[in-house]
Amino acid sequence: MGIIKRKQKQPAQERRQERNKYDVDEYLDEKVSLFNIKRCIIYLSRVKGNMLLALGLSLIGSIIGLSGPLFIQRALDEAVPNKDVKLLMLMAACLTGTIVVSIGLGAIRNILVARTGQNIIHDIRYDLFSHLQRLPFAFYDSRPHGKIFVRVVPYVNNVSDALSNGILNFVIEILNILFIVFFMFNVSVQIATVTVAGLPVLALFIWIIKEHQRTAWQRVSNKNSNLNAYIQESFDGVRVTQAFDRQERNMSILDRLAAERNTEWMRAQYISNTVWFSTETISQIVFSFVYIMGVYWMEPKASFGMLLVMGNYAWRFWQPIINLANIYNTFVTAMSYLDRIFDTIAEPVAIEDASTAAVLPPIQGTVEFRNVTFGYERGYTTLKNISFITKPGESIAFVGPTGAGKTTIVNLLSRFYNIEQGQVLIDGQDIMNVTIHSLRSQMGIMLQDSFLFTGTIADNIRYGKLDATDEEVRTAAELIGADIFIKKLPKGYDTPVTERGGGISHGEKQLLAFARTLLSNPHILVLDEATSNIDTSTEQLVQEGIRTLMRGRTSFIIAHRLSTIRDCSRIMYVSDGRIIESGSHDALIAQKGAYYQLYNSQYAVY
Repeated sequence: MGIIKRKQKQPAQERRQERNKYDVDEYLDEKVSLFNIKRCIIYLSRVKGNMLLALGLSLIGSIIGLSGPLFIQRALDEAVPNKDVKLLMLMAACLTGTIVVSIGLGAIRNILVARTGQNIIHDIRYDLFSHLQRLPFAFYDSRPHGKIFVRVVPYVNNVSDALSNGILNFVIEILNILFIVFFMFNVSVQIATVTVAGLPVLALFIWIIKEHQRTAWQRVSNKNSNLNAYIQESFDGVRVTQAFDRQERNMSILDRLAAERNTEWMRAQYISNTVWFSTETISQIVFSFVYIMGVYWMEPKASFGMLLVMGNYAWRFWQPIINLANIYNTFVTAMSYLDRIFDTIAEPVAIEDASTAAVLPPIQGTVEFRNVTFGYERGYTTLKNISFITKPGESIAFVGPTGAGKTTIVNLLSRFYNIEQGQVLIDGQDIMNVTIHSLRSQMGIMLQDSFLFTGTIADNIRYGKLDATDEEVRTAAELIGADIFIKKLPKGYDTPVTERGGGISHGEKQLLAFARTLLSNPHILVLDEATSNIDTSTEQLVQEGIRTLMRGRTSFIIAHRLSTIRDCSRIMYVSDGRIIESGSHDALIAQKGAYYQLYNSQYAVY
């Protein structure tokens, strides 16, 4: 499914969005985006078969329905005065037939439209979710996750009806108006002229308020997004909230955000309702003039049958106008959501394969950082001219103060971020010139966040190798000692867990995440704080598993527990984005530099 590229935002605007928080509104587009219109056309083209069939059924039903008043006129003007019972019964049968056929075609049309709407929901959500899977860490680092979630589920649901039923009804109502005008002018040119006279007034009014209405619904979208972001953040941090007794404060924030949302929603409703109110008012005035024209101003006077038919047509003419006003309101609301959805789809995938990217052959293990400089934000440098080379099978440990750049080094090796200056090479190949899949599929990466997915214990371990057998899953767990606590669980490896790992300790979660990494059998191993939440007795089992896994593999380890890295081939002390010391544990202790001081201070604690 293709993704339309759009012109990038201005840097200042982009920076404002990147620093967005739950209580900061997102930007507002001043005009309807041509990109959004093109994107809508793409989704509509995918369901054009059902749309055209539904349109055809609707048009046939409309034409048949519009013929009904003609049967009524003939019955009143001919059959009743002439007491022609046979003609009266025939007109009644024809009228009944038009009603039955119109209802039947309408039912089929509604089924087609419902199916079309669901297909549109599926396609938009699939494209949005698949694009989110490819966006870099930087995108998620800089936005509340609640503002991302609200686009994938509620916003997509809100736009489906507008893109399916709304588009179809818009076309149908326009054609209905044309058909009705044709029938009206065939019956009476004078009364038909009065009926359509109010239309330009309504069109002018809608044109005047359309930008105010669209902006109002965009503000509602912003406030909904803010509210959703705060609720999700509150759920994620509920343990901290209760620990610090922050419930009252949180409720006051929620009350403020909800009140802001309600205020904007009411303002948008006021503007939208003026469209409906104006349409109803103009239509009622027109109805009055239709009967005044027929009774007092026409020569010759209109017959009772003509007045009844023209009144019916006048109602039928303005009913589509009222429906169009409602459809317009729906479109305006939907566009405020589509702005957010399509802006997300248009987010650039900064981490992607180059057009000339090659498949990385099986990794031997030589890794080189060559004059690498990097910063997460413009003007702030995290790594400063980092250079080192590792041989196949070497184990490299990074130590140093928090924020020194240790995790950034392994993030660049895994290409979670693009390198600004310098090169990272594996077996002599620049990782910027190889496919991401061929790179990451040969790496085992365990991050600080030991995230568990909803499923069983076995499912979470198998995430590292989806086709792994049960035996392979158990072997990986046994290797690092996770098997000990898993066997004690009620259902063992089939024990269900949630994403928060309810009922499982932090240390046990970390062991499961470690087993997941072991199972992938990587050529390069990256362990970021792999033992930070594991107690001393469990740590011994993990150390044995680490030694087994590291054998024959190039490994990079970040650890604050220096006891876990004493046997590494090299230890690099990182400070202020630079490697200031490098060597074995014994060599660095002998230097009595930064590592020596860190080790002594930690040894004193333990």
